[in-house]
Amino acid sequence: MPVQPNEITEVLNRPISRELLDRDLTRLAYIAKDGTPRNVPMAFSWNGSEIVMCTSKNAQKLPALRKNPAVALTIDTEVHPPKILLIRGRAELDVVDGIPDEYLEASGTYAMTPEQRLEWETEVRSLYDGMVRIVVSPTWAKLIDFETTLPSAVEELIRQREERRATINGNSSRRA
Repeated sequence: MPVQPNEITEVLNRPISRELLDRDLTRLAYIAKDGTPRNVPMAFSWNGSEIVMCTSKNAQKLPALRKNPAVALTIDTEVHPPKILLIRGRAELDVVDGIPDEYLEASGTYAMTPEQRLEWETEVRSLYDGMVRIVVSPTWAKLIDFETTLPSAVEELIRQREERRATINGNSSRRA
């Protein structure tokens, strides 16, 4: 069932989604060249309409993403109840010279002293002559916070339980 762009925007603009989009890591799921699934953690940045991840030009995921650009992303918390943002889209690959700003921004949330940050950035700039930006525009999004939204399988179980209870209550009142 196709999702309308305004529905995606509504999900991504929720306060919890905004908090999750400010986090450091996402998990990028894709189909590898051998046809098996892969799921790798990646630093990312959100520019208001796209998730941008950066990787080396020789990363093994790139040929797979060129062959099949369909991806799924998960951004979540490690506390109970978890908050989970699920996003699907297509990866567009953009080879760039130097270090993309998004790579430096995505890595900017790690606690580093100014000296450590300078050392890290110098090392990065000496290692990479360029990178590939993996840009994902969401085509589907779901927020699960276990308070206002649940996984669809759990929603289905709750509906089934309510139907069973209604049937039992209906049978009980007929007997009386």
